[in-house]
Amino acid sequence: MKRFFNNIRKYNKYALRSAKAELKSEIEGSYLNWLWWIIEPLAFMLIYTFVFTVVFKSKEVYFSAFVFLGLTCWEFFKRMMMGSVTLISSNRDLVSKVYIPKYILLLAKSYTYLFKMFISFLLAFALILILKVPLTLNALYIFLAILVLYVVSFGFGLLLMHFGVFIDDLKNLTDIVLKLVFYLSGVFYNINDRLHGTLKFILLRANPAAFIMSETRKVVLYAKLPSFEGLAFWFVVGLILCVIGVHIIHKNENTYAKVI
Repeated sequence: MKRFFNNIRKYNKYALRSAKAELKSEIEGSYLNWLWWIIEPLAFMLIYTFVFTVVFKSKEVYFSAFVFLGLTCWEFFKRMMMGSVTLISSNRDLVSKVYIPKYILLLAKSYTYLFKMFISFLLAFALILILKVPLTLNALYIFLAILVLYVVSFGFGLLLMHFGVFIDDLKNLTDIVLKLVFYLSGVFYNINDRLHGTLKFILLRANPAAFIMSETRKVVLYAKLPSFEGLAFWFVVGLILCVIGVHIIHKNENTYAKVI
């Protein structure tokens, strides 16, 4: 891991420049430019809030904020997963012509997704103020939840990035699995209220996205303390995944250019 941290320090400026360039390319030629980063999450929040409030009659307190916080966490997790699978093959020229530790590509992507998540959280907190949700200092624990989300997502992303080089159908398989996980993560419903017993335990404890969503809402909307044991567990799991992923990538770096 010493080599990993040395490379992070060495190539961090490249990762930041790459993320900035990608963000600029997304809005290049668009009339609304950066406003799309605000319009997109707002639109999804309004659509889902309408469907589940009007059509399905959800009684969840502060439901708009409830959905927005859940979607923000989920979108970051999903983007990290889907963005990782084809990351090496989509950067074929860079991988084959210039040496760069492959996880730096994922680091650059993560900066892009973190920026978008930051905007979504700003919008979520603006909505929370509009809804007059009583905030306490416990809301600051959201940064702890975000840290755990990042580490877990990066760990899974490293593994998907590696195996995506060798398994052509992994992107489609990941997409299918994520669609299933999406509906099992409680984006639109409160797992703690709707489910009980073993199923509730499995969905919250075996699904990092669901658990972190739940903890984020707990500290922000309900002014409660987070589950420090649960966050510590997933943080350790994320670190283990990162160690395994970095080891595999270091071991196979010379193989990627030949395969793609």
